[in-house]
Amino acid sequence: MMVDAIDNVAVDGLGEEILDWRFKAIPAWAHGMTMLECADARRPLDDFGTPLLTLDAGALDHNIALMAGWTRSAGVRLAPHGKTTMAPQLWRRQLDAGAWGITLANLPQVRVARAFGVRRVLLANSLLDEAGLTWLAGELDHNSEFEFLSWVDSVRSVELMDEALRSARAQRQVDVCVELGGPHGRTGVRDEDDAVVVAEAVRKAPTLRLVGTAGYEGALAHDASTEGLGAVDTYLRRIAALHQRLAYETDEPVVTAGGSAFFDQVVDVLGGLDGHLLLRSGAYIAHDDGFYRQISPFARLRFGDERLRSAIHGWARVVSRPEAELALLDAGKRDLPFDEGFPEPQFVRGLPGAGPAAGARVTALNDQHAFLRGADVDVGDVVRLGLSHPCTAFDKWTLIPVVDDASAERPVVVDFVRTWF
Repeated sequence: MMVDAIDNVAVDGLGEEILDWRFKAIPAWAHGMTMLECADARRPLDDFGTPLLTLDAGALDHNIALMAGWTRSAGVRLAPHGKTTMAPQLWRRQLDAGAWGITLANLPQVRVARAFGVRRVLLANSLLDEAGLTWLAGELDHNSEFEFLSWVDSVRSVELMDEALRSARAQRQVDVCVELGGPHGRTGVRDEDDAVVVAEAVRKAPTLRLVGTAGYEGALAHDASTEGLGAVDTYLRRIAALHQRLAYETDEPVVTAGGSAFFDQVVDVLGGLDGHLLLRSGAYIAHDDGFYRQISPFARLRFGDERLRSAIHGWARVVSRPEAELALLDAGKRDLPFDEGFPEPQFVRGLPGAGPAAGARVTALNDQHAFLRGADVDVGDVVRLGLSHPCTAFDKWTLIPVVDDASAERPVVVDFVRTWF
């Protein structure tokens, strides 16, 4: 019997959640409605307050289809990083488009995935705490369809996992990959010979099964300069060499890498290895108007005429013009991402043909205000803002309206996405 990649009943059930004061995106007129009822009402975005974060329906559709098609043509598997959105509704769309499973970063995120029946989970991290491993052992033992793999980068981490799983009387082995790191990077064994020792420790642990090699190239470069791309290439070739050295306990080993910035290089270097290559790109689903707009392989390499589209925008109202060159907006650090660049003023809602003036920019953010300079705006105007780095945008909103077209003169809310951070 075919097992669903996610529990469709649980995901569909989100539409019955009652809207109220718990969701800052929801105005008082919608309190008491279900999420589905409010979406079916097709109310204009003008009926919602500010500050606000929205998703663009057409851009989401485009990005999901584009990445799914690209990975299929490249002959690799996609396990999109679910931490970007923590939205089971969006995970389902990625899985329906052909994703192998969902990548996550820590145990609380894995528990969310299991609450919604995600069948395949790649934990791009080490899981070492006894309570978490006890939960995992029970989850695996009671759900034969559940597939899970995580990482180790030291003999000590192998020992801790094995001890905890033995104490939990685990019946199923936990699949693990040896993680190779890079200089000044994140986690991961720094030396290939040490990685072989870790792999041997896994093979000797009865509760674990060695199934692959893992790494993350995104920590080694922050731009597409020759130096940055070279550092990524060197690191990926080290992963390839290690992958070929290890003796796995499966006939279909895994090699996994690939964020949303350098997945093209990952495929070039690792795509021809034995086993399966799992890409973990996650930010592509929303893309952005900042960091990923500049560095995405679709922007750098011109894969035909196709591009990812920014599906995420902020909306903020001008609440003060205390100086000739300064306007204050009612959105700040609590509402919008800022770690990879400030929001980009794009246009005034209702006037998509004219931006807030050439050279307008956000120069600072407080908790609840943005400092907008050089903009042709009046008090009361609502400005659409392009955002940078979706991974720190979704986590600020527990419910996100989806509009039909964020560039329209009068966008309409057609859906909602629930997040679980």
